[in-house]
Amino acid sequence: MQEERGGFIRSRVRDGSKVLDIGCRDGGLTAEYVGKAGSVCGLDIDAGALEIAKKLGIETIQVDLNGPWNIEPRSFDHVVAAEVVEHLYYPDEVFRKIAEVLKPGGTVLGTVPNAFSLRNRARYLMASKQHTPLMDPTHINHFTVRELTGLLEARFTDVRVIGAGRLGKLAERFPQEFAFDLFFEATAP
Repeated sequence: MQEERGGFIRSRVRDGSKVLDIGCRDGGLTAEYVGKAGSVCGLDIDAGALEIAKKLGIETIQVDLNGPWNIEPRSFDHVVAAEVVEHLYYPDEVFRKIAEVLKPGGTVLGTVPNAFSLRNRARYLMASKQHTPLMDPTHINHFTVRELTGLLEARFTDVRVIGAGRLGKLAERFPQEFAFDLFFEATAP
């Protein structure tokens, strides 16, 4: 869903804005919007991946997202958290840090896999993790729409969780049941 994720983020990043991309890895998704942003800073724990990301012309900082970030408060227009929150031990703490580094009115934009779609639930009932988010052992958190919405509403306003996937409008209308990914956006107060 690279194209869908990239389109979602690109459509929401304001021209010339300052973006913090947490868990940017090698910049594969960052490349989808880097030309629209004024500047991008990518954070990741993997130094080798960050070397590749630098080729996009972005600033990179090696950091464990579970630890201190040492980022200037209220300094970014957008924080991108695409396909990363499910890998972190304390997502509520990560959202707290995101809220701290966003300017008032700034937005957090992100995506997480939907482990609890009907298709995935059927696979679990058949005692199979194959082709589900549970298959990835680095996914230590799995979110329902309600859980994700609650985490965001604790720190942000104008929270939206949008279903995305092959089922299109059905995934948008009934994200918990039919979405492959959950896209989210919220505003810093």
